[in-house]
Amino acid sequence: MKKRRIFEIIQVGNLSDIPSRAYDIFLILAVLVNIFIALFDTFPQSEPYQGLIWGVELFTVMFFTLDYGLRIWTADFLYPGMKEGKARLKFIFSWAGLIDFLSCVPFLVSAGGGVLRMFRIIRILRVFRIHHYADPLRVIGDVLKKKRGQLLSSIFIVFILMIASSLLMYHLEHEAQPEAFANAFSGFWWAANTLLTVGYGDIIPMTLAGKICGTLLTFLGVGMVAIPTGILSAGFMEQVSIVRERAVVEGFIEDVRHVQEAQAGTVQHSYNYCPHCGKELPK
Repeated sequence: MKKRRIFEIIQVGNLSDIPSRAYDIFLILAVLVNIFIALFDTFPQSEPYQGLIWGVELFTVMFFTLDYGLRIWTADFLYPGMKEGKARLKFIFSWAGLIDFLSCVPFLVSAGGGVLRMFRIIRILRVFRIHHYADPLRVIGDVLKKKRGQLLSSIFIVFILMIASSLLMYHLEHEAQPEAFANAFSGFWWAANTLLTVGYGDIIPMTLAGKICGTLLTFLGVGMVAIPTGILSAGFMEQVSIVRERAVVEGFIEDVRHVQEAQAGTVQHSYNYCPHCGKELPK
């Protein structure tokens, strides 16, 4: 029973479970503090506070390590029906488990200082766990999960188009500017900047054919970028509708429960309406 209660506390809690909500808030604050430290540590003004920064990092990493260990220990409640060992392995190699692991190890690895400190940047991956504690962020995750097939298809189309564009521009511009378009990879860099952005400007076509091709690819690139945007927009609309319908259904079920409790006499009141939802009770 104690293990079950620990699982309930470390998971996303509801408003009525004060220890679980307090744990959630502390976890989010620890993540935000680590992000602030990662940014502040790049400023020269942070030099006098290095001791404090190290202490805060040590404390939060110890907390993350404890949280990681508790989640592994209670993984059999997260995956009911699985054997304890299999459930733990599934969590360890899950996306959430890998993020938890990477948020702890870099601090220990970077204890030697020097270039190893750059690995502390991996701690900010923990911010991806916050989406479990906010409904809007959870909606984004659900949309990306549901539309991942369509998004991958659109990315694949853009990738093929970039390869074709790089080869085409190489053959059109190689003789005119062999240094800029030395090989197909040079053209690939140009194609990525042309199709996905407004152009970086370090490589530009010089020949008439290259300029015409570049103009057409620029217009085509706008359409290619719009494809995943449209997919995500449609996905958000669908997910918002699902969330609203779910809320209506849950609210209706809750109202029915309140009415049944009032009629059964489990809720004491002296009025002809439900004290929970305020709706008039049938006489």
